[in-house]
Amino acid sequence: MPDSPPLTLAYVESLLDTRRNEVQISPTLDRITALLDVLGNPQRSYPVILIAGTNGKSSTARMIDALLTRFGLRTGRFTSPHLQSVTERIALDGEPISADRYVQTYSDIAAFIDLVDQGSTRAGGVPLSKFEILTAMAYAVFADAPVDVAVVEVGLGGTWDSTNVADAAVAVLTPVGIDHTEFLGSTLKEIATNKAGIVKPDSVAIVGPQEPEAMTAILRRTVEVDAAVARFGSEFAVLDRSFAVGGQRLTLQGLGGVYEDVFLPLAGEHQAVNAALALAAVEAFFGAGAARQLDLGPVQDGFATAASPGRLERVRASPTILVDAAHNPHGATALAAALTAEFSFARLVGVLAVMADKDVRGILEALAGSFDEVVVTRNSSPRSMDPAELAALAEDVFGDGVVHVADRMDDAIALAVELAETGVDDVAGTGVVITGSVVSAGDGRALAGLAPA
Repeated sequence: MPDSPPLTLAYVESLLDTRRNEVQISPTLDRITALLDVLGNPQRSYPVILIAGTNGKSSTARMIDALLTRFGLRTGRFTSPHLQSVTERIALDGEPISADRYVQTYSDIAAFIDLVDQGSTRAGGVPLSKFEILTAMAYAVFADAPVDVAVVEVGLGGTWDSTNVADAAVAVLTPVGIDHTEFLGSTLKEIATNKAGIVKPDSVAIVGPQEPEAMTAILRRTVEVDAAVARFGSEFAVLDRSFAVGGQRLTLQGLGGVYEDVFLPLAGEHQAVNAALALAAVEAFFGAGAARQLDLGPVQDGFATAASPGRLERVRASPTILVDAAHNPHGATALAAALTAEFSFARLVGVLAVMADKDVRGILEALAGSFDEVVVTRNSSPRSMDPAELAALAEDVFGDGVVHVADRMDDAIALAVELAETGVDDVAGTGVVITGSVVSAGDGRALAGLAPA
């Protein structure tokens, strides 16, 4: 801590960025438990809905948040990673906390962070990671507010993720795919077993569509801890979905009955599935079931106001520019399916910037056939793959003559717009999609002049 206040957001971030990041894992709950112990265990002062899975976590969390807010509850929301500003990660009543509140929260717990760091080091361990500190900050902010309920997205895995110090009343498992194999295991069974660690005794597990191997691992965990369980396609489902201007119109089978005429301002079948998960989670939180259905009005209002920045989000028109945070093959597959099913572009150009430590070829192969031309570039993360290296992989997947290289994201977008409009009489039918990483989607939002959300 500097001797002379005031602290700034940039300075706090510079301090936190010296610590291990989200992909530098030391799997244990010991450090975060020690920190929250000295803070008085704020995570125990309100009920928690915890969300784990490979993709769809942030969107589902935001929908749950929107629904709970419409039912009159004060909410806290913790999601990761952020698109543009770290303050997005901690939200109260659906809005990111201010930079001042973020800085003050860090200042309030800084001495306790040092204390835990010293204890961990003496025991032969490592200091707290940035994500562990952000988790503690979020739980502290929610207790100080105070909130009626916290909606918390797991960072990586589940069992030993720092968010899992909370005993969630409702545990949501979005679809599980292969990702982070260096930490979670190389098989769906191993990965799903880790993620299912968020399911605790006496909780309710809301389980999204899963491959059989993943579903078996998740259900095994629910049996071990004697948790109640509701599964997509069995206890809840999407009964009908149709295209609507600005999104889609849904009929959802919830735990307590059928909810009709639900407008969701988000595109893609995967978002409809996320909506069903969110609804079931909120029903479970309120104790709804076969004999009790939630009021339809707040459900409709909540979904109508739901937003998921960076997820097939339109940031410009004519030509249409969309940003999507797909950062693994599972997410890229969902993006490709949505582009095919719900958009009719006369010409579509992709702008791709991918983290070098991801399954880059898998992401590219999932997007093969989605674009007429592709511009590869780098995003603002130091982990971004070199454009020349990415271009070589892209040419192997997309073919010769359609891959272009730009060293900067702004230049890449300008080139993509030019390519989209070339030889086309009506630019209204053209589009650009910026994807490959959460950071890429955030860069696209920032360059479009959108504020953090």
